[in-house]
Amino acid sequence: MERPVKTYVLKRSTDQAPRRLMIDYAAALNPQQLAAVTAGDGPALVIAGAGSGKTRTLVYRVAYLIDSGVDPSNILLLTFTRKSAQEMLERAAELIGASTQRVCGGTFHSVANVLLRRYGRSIGVEPAFTILDRGDAEDLIGLCRTQLGFNEKTTRFPRKGTIMELFSKSENTLRSLEDVLLEEFPHFADHLKELTKLHHAYRVAKRQKQLLDYDDLLVMLRQLLATDEAARTAISRQYRYILVDEYQDTNRLQAEVVRRLAATHDNVMVVGDDSQSIYAFRGATFRNIMEFPELFPGTTVYKLEENYRSTQPILNLANTIIEEAAEKYTKRLFTRKVDGPLPVLVEAAGENAQSRFVVQKILELREEGVSLSEMAVLFRSSFHSFDLEIELSRAGLPFIKRGGVKFIETAHVKDVLAHVRVVANPLDQVSWHRVLMLVDGVGPRKIQDLLALIAEADRPSEALRAGGGRAGRALKSLADMLDGLAAAGRTSPAACIAQVYEYYLPILKDQYDDYPKRMRDLDHLHTIAENYAELDEFLADLALEPPDSSIVDVEATEHDDERLVLSTIHSAKGLEWEAVFVIWVVDGRFPSAYSVFTDEDLEEERRLFYVAVTRARRHLFLTYPINVYDKTSGMVLSKPSRFLHSVPTDLLEVLAVVEEGGHGRG
Repeated sequence: MERPVKTYVLKRSTDQAPRRLMIDYAAALNPQQLAAVTAGDGPALVIAGAGSGKTRTLVYRVAYLIDSGVDPSNILLLTFTRKSAQEMLERAAELIGASTQRVCGGTFHSVANVLLRRYGRSIGVEPAFTILDRGDAEDLIGLCRTQLGFNEKTTRFPRKGTIMELFSKSENTLRSLEDVLLEEFPHFADHLKELTKLHHAYRVAKRQKQLLDYDDLLVMLRQLLATDEAARTAISRQYRYILVDEYQDTNRLQAEVVRRLAATHDNVMVVGDDSQSIYAFRGATFRNIMEFPELFPGTTVYKLEENYRSTQPILNLANTIIEEAAEKYTKRLFTRKVDGPLPVLVEAAGENAQSRFVVQKILELREEGVSLSEMAVLFRSSFHSFDLEIELSRAGLPFIKRGGVKFIETAHVKDVLAHVRVVANPLDQVSWHRVLMLVDGVGPRKIQDLLALIAEADRPSEALRAGGGRAGRALKSLADMLDGLAAAGRTSPAACIAQVYEYYLPILKDQYDDYPKRMRDLDHLHTIAENYAELDEFLADLALEPPDSSIVDVEATEHDDERLVLSTIHSAKGLEWEAVFVIWVVDGRFPSAYSVFTDEDLEEERRLFYVAVTRARRHLFLTYPINVYDKTSGMVLSKPSRFLHSVPTDLLEVLAVVEEGGHGRG
């Protein structure tokens, strides 16, 4: 007899109570952040305006995914520094617990390293491969160059560091070596055939020795994802949710890697700001963030526009500047900090008047309670701050400089000044040593002999002419130039610099592959010399701090831990200060005269200006000198940056700097 069977009805899972979240996201985030953090599956682009809480949004997104039931090991967080990834995951752990330790977080290159050791055999990469650092990679290039006989060429061949830069730019931008060579180093175009052969030899040498350089990590990961379907599927299924920080700074290679990592799904959220895409010189491309919706059809775009950093008057200026961009994701920054002083456009008679205004205003702000460490001076190029560095030292204001080597400490500037110094002081053995090291055929032993002759001679040039040997002709050329320099020194410092420049130019071209950039530094040195009537005064100002003692180390008389920040704008991205001075806001300097030839370069300059403006919390000063010395045309009248032309008059206060008593260098 069969037993009677009763039925027990299981309710459908859709009828179950929804999962209860641990965190009150609505209370912690503004509406725009909340929408991005709680986005569903599918591709998402978060346009995060300056100071809008980008990192906070990413941290809460990681927490939300875990809170919603996603296995932490299925989340991949890609950042540009290991520190960024660590900090984000630590903050997420404070919200959701230790499970965030199972999230895969790191740089593109560190993640590539892990994946290649796990799956790389299918493309010939053994798990025990060695990663070359930059120096080792350059040495291997040098070895390949020697084996091919290219180091014995009669014509100038690029140095190994330059060759490494060419190869790297080609790999990261997915452009041919020829295109990069013609654009970045056209003066080496004649060596395309040899460089192509060297590139092949370098690749073969790495493969034979199981070596990968820094760029190979991404190149090989791209190859793995493109050719090994099983590996691509396994990796993509492992990382079902991909988050990318600072997407506007990615290059073409990184964008392609992201696309392939998401082969089995489209759960990719990238966060960035098109208006802060400023690293084209590193290979990053503005196009990646603009074309993300094309790479991932069906993308939802979220915008973070509430700014937590600056006052509304500063944001009004920033909004107006970026509105003129030819291509952008339209957004308008706003803040609850409605009140604040207008940004100030400062007109100064000349560069030194600009520098003295900045120093005086810094002292005033300090008296008002703004500490030195809460102030920064920003500039387009590192050499723009040189005159200001002299004035800050005179005023006893300590500072730290970020981005580039101090102008006075660059090798080519020190070379030129050494020639001038030995005329002003023939007993300056340090400068003599530097000058003689540049003479072809003169080595350390010869230098000692020459220094002894110079010390005994009535005129150093006589000792040089008596030096003889295989360096005789080069020493005579130096002696002739120094005799001419002695006469020029009685005329003006600028005449001295011009004469040394003419002599030094062939040496500069021989010593440095990037000599066109260094020539611009020397042009600026000539401009500075124009401000002086006496050679002694010029050299004295340049020697306010000895070369071995950085101005950074000057002690403040009060507040010993305070340092004013001097920084290129590129190095200031992501930072903020209570008061910001942007100097040399002059057309031809900002935007740079070299950037106006293409629309792409000019637009990047506009974005750079936007980044500079949005670093300020309350006080913003944009300064420019009216009279600017141009080496070819003499003193010219300048005008403010073209990026300010469309700014309404009510968004800026205009201030004209006038001299008290009519003195100063102008």
